[in-house]
Amino acid sequence: MAITFTLNGAEKTVDVDPAMPLLWVVRDVEGLTGSKFGCGIAQCGACTMHIDGAAQRTCVLPISAVAGKSVTTIEGLGQGDALHRVQQAWIEEDVPQCGYCQSGMIMAAAALVDASDGVPSDEDIAEKMDNICRCGTYTRVRAAIKRAAQA
Repeated sequence: MAITFTLNGAEKTVDVDPAMPLLWVVRDVEGLTGSKFGCGIAQCGACTMHIDGAAQRTCVLPISAVAGKSVTTIEGLGQGDALHRVQQAWIEEDVPQCGYCQSGMIMAAAALVDASDGVPSDEDIAEKMDNICRCGTYTRVRAAIKRAAQA
């Protein structure tokens, strides 16, 4: 079944099983491998992408759910050579350790920062940032989010 959606600003039509998870369409069909598979049950957040600007877990989201919608992956977050302010803050705060969860963390953080009016509180960050990081970089994640919100 042909499904049309916008991926990182470009209209795409894919002919796949409508139940195929968006993560696999993006990685295996479109070749964008920045978003990762972690748990397969939408709990860890490694697969987080933006669907019409909102952070969403994509390992269980069928491609049919994004027909006619805009999908942004980590590869499409910045503008040209310019990093998104969360990506820049991530570098400045030296957030990653192993890095596996980072694309999902950055996508969730970018949605939070972009939707915030001002600097999110620690409570807001704890509530919205439920991605799992095995390395435990949560303190640096919080600092990067606050830095990005001030940028």
